[in-house]
Amino acid sequence: MTMPHHALDITLTRALTPAELHQAARTMPLAANHDTTRLLALVRAKTPDKALNRLRHQMGGQLPIDVITTHYPDPYGQILLNVAFSPAAYATLEAAAERTRRPPHLFVQEAVHRALAQHAAEEAERLDRALQHLLAGTTPPQLLAALGRMLTHTSGAAPC
Repeated sequence: MTMPHHALDITLTRALTPAELHQAARTMPLAANHDTTRLLALVRAKTPDKALNRLRHQMGGQLPIDVITTHYPDPYGQILLNVAFSPAAYATLEAAAERTRRPPHLFVQEAVHRALAQHAAEEAERLDRALQHLLAGTTPPQLLAALGRMLTHTSGAAPC
């Protein structure tokens, strides 16, 4: 049975020099974005989690890695995240997790989920306020017509 490949996104703390990118690409194939602050890698491993760890182990000393994530969601719609904390940051994280009686990885997972849910709620509220402001000076049919025009012009579709 062949081992699957996993697509991983690497976010760097700074842009790479051409020499750094060339050296890193000798270790494993990498695709860089236009300013070399993000890379994409294909890593062979049995699971996405093992692929994240393998990439961190192979490239952690060569690249200024900030965060590694899976490029595609898993069957549950989750993107896996691999972050290396400094010893001091990890000690603080462990202490906070212990106060909540949660393992550190679950503590971080729950904190990220709460932050994302809060951001989504705040964004929905901001859009609701903006729409209320727009509806105060126009009718719903006028607003829908304007929205239709805007989407038609920004999507690249040919005008009717």
